[in-house]
Amino acid sequence: MALRSHLTNVDKLVDLQEERLDTLLREYEEELEILKHEFDTERQMMIEKHLEEMNDLADILFAMDQNFQDRENEAKSEFQSMRDEIKNKNMEEKHALRVNLEMTVEELWNQFQLALKNYTETTEERRKAFEDLKAKDEKSAHEIEVQMRKLQYLSDEIAKLKAKMAANAKECEDRNKVLKEEREIMLAHFQELKGQMNKLREAARAELLVLTLQSNAAIKELKRVTAKGERILKLAEMCRKLETEEEKVLPFYATSLTENEQADLAAVVQEPPAQPLAEVMTDYVALENFWKRYNKVLLDKCALDKEKANMAQENAQLRSLLKQYLDGISVNDEVLSHVNPLFVVNQQTNVKMSVPVSDPRVKRGATVTLEAAHIVKNILPS
Repeated sequence: MALRSHLTNVDKLVDLQEERLDTLLREYEEELEILKHEFDTERQMMIEKHLEEMNDLADILFAMDQNFQDRENEAKSEFQSMRDEIKNKNMEEKHALRVNLEMTVEELWNQFQLALKNYTETTEERRKAFEDLKAKDEKSAHEIEVQMRKLQYLSDEIAKLKAKMAANAKECEDRNKVLKEEREIMLAHFQELKGQMNKLREAARAELLVLTLQSNAAIKELKRVTAKGERILKLAEMCRKLETEEEKVLPFYATSLTENEQADLAAVVQEPPAQPLAEVMTDYVALENFWKRYNKVLLDKCALDKEKANMAQENAQLRSLLKQYLDGISVNDEVLSHVNPLFVVNQQTNVKMSVPVSDPRVKRGATVTLEAAHIVKNILPS
């Protein structure tokens, strides 16, 4: 009965411990899911904001490219119109100059022809060389003019592009600075969230470790209690073999309380406990029969110890009387040197009746001691 009740209590304790572990694990998983959900939500918001800013940057770059193309087309059209206007103006001035020059040239032509004829005749070889150099000079002058125009156009375009690049670089630098600041803020927030998550994870790991250690300690304690219970049961089986017939028939003695006292005791037991110790004792009601048997054995032991003490005192008195009797019937130097009832002075003796017995003739025999291990091994049935 006691073993069954003890095992039931142990099972309840184990179930309670397992339920507590399950509850703590479930709370840990719920908190972990909440943290994961918050982290995923913030991560999704960051990704969406990043995509939105990337789209804004793409739109800005596209707008800048369109603006640059429009300005370039406007510059090209303006340059083409100015070029055509200057070209027409040069053509008119050239035509007027050509008419005037043709008249002058025609007048001088005849003179020139006469002089040329004379000069040609004298400097035919030089003229040919001069004409070759002149043709080369005209060609070089034309190429230089073309290259100068190209260089001027390129210089103008480079100046315009530099100005545009400077404006765009300043604008982009400001925007990049703002984006870098936002990125640093977001990175700091992310690191803070990551640190909080790591702290929570470490705290949960520490709580789980403490819980595991406590669970292992509880399991070890339960194993120790189980081993102790098994040892008690073994000892109970051994004691059962040593019980008398009366103890086997009536293992629990009848109570010595009256009916009124028993009623008062039952009323007190049914009342709620007022002290922590009384509340703890309610868990050990099943051990009442055990305590009855234990108290009975303890009372028997106390009675035997008291009877043993009385017998020892009586034995000591008898030994003292026997020694006095032997000293009274013996006469020798050793007897006379000690207290003697025959040695009377002024009708008084020096014998003290409570003197301990130490004479070898009445000395108590040696006490025989048997070890419990020897009894269990050789006397008790296995």
